[in-house]
Amino acid sequence: MSAHHSPAAIGRERTRTLEDPQISFIGGGNMAQCLLRGLIDAGHEGRRLAASDPDPGCREAVAGLGANALERNQDAVDRADVVVLAVKPQALPAVLDGLRVPANRLLVSICAGVPIAGIAAATSADQPIVRTMPNTPALLRAGVTALYANAQASEGQCALAERILAAVGKTVWVAEEALLDAVTAVSGSGPAYFFHLMEAMIEAGRGLGLTDSLAATLTVETAFGAALMARQGAHSPAELRRRVTSPGGTTEAALNTLSHHQADQALVEAIGAACGRSRELAEAFQAP
Repeated sequence: MSAHHSPAAIGRERTRTLEDPQISFIGGGNMAQCLLRGLIDAGHEGRRLAASDPDPGCREAVAGLGANALERNQDAVDRADVVVLAVKPQALPAVLDGLRVPANRLLVSICAGVPIAGIAAATSADQPIVRTMPNTPALLRAGVTALYANAQASEGQCALAERILAAVGKTVWVAEEALLDAVTAVSGSGPAYFFHLMEAMIEAGRGLGLTDSLAATLTVETAFGAALMARQGAHSPAELRRRVTSPGGTTEAALNTLSHHQADQALVEAIGAACGRSRELAEAFQAP
């Protein structure tokens, strides 16, 4: 858990709040719906879940999941023990403007690039806030989410935040908020790197005479299998690569070509560029 996190509770937490909280989402889009579905499937009662959204289509989808669909954000806040901010980052300032949030109410942000200071400036300096960085595989409950809590968030509130995000995949805590820029670069943007590689492999397969369908199937299933092998954790990716690379064989020929074109260094630089851009975007939300 975050090294910056203080174990001191802000006020006395009720047992009910910890075990069976009222959770409200500000924003009822795809990620909010995914989290709602995951929470319900994990046993959280739909009547204790809500999402507010101005879009009737989103509200209809939320209601279809068995949660409470609301139009007004304030109504969502007023009924909640924890409020999940699930709107587009550029929309967050307008959403928070005029919203009355009790100072001890836990806010969980899944708004990419928005620093805790920016949220606290619009709510309260005493606001318990957990900032998170999920990635798009969360839509299939195969995501990974990094979390960071400010000093105002209690142990119980941090556990609540983790429980919510664990509904869509694995969770990890970072020791410093600044590390979320690196998380964004590695896992937040990461799916696109793999999709880009798959695009290139499919194109190469086409060029070698495979049909589009066959090239896509071979590429996607190979990526899936390789990820499963790496996920088992019995061997590092480097060791797995060595095991599939026979001296003088086809894999070695391919890897030598990648090395010649400095593909590894290009990827390192690409991830560094993503991290730098994440920092630039975060500056736009810093408190004045």
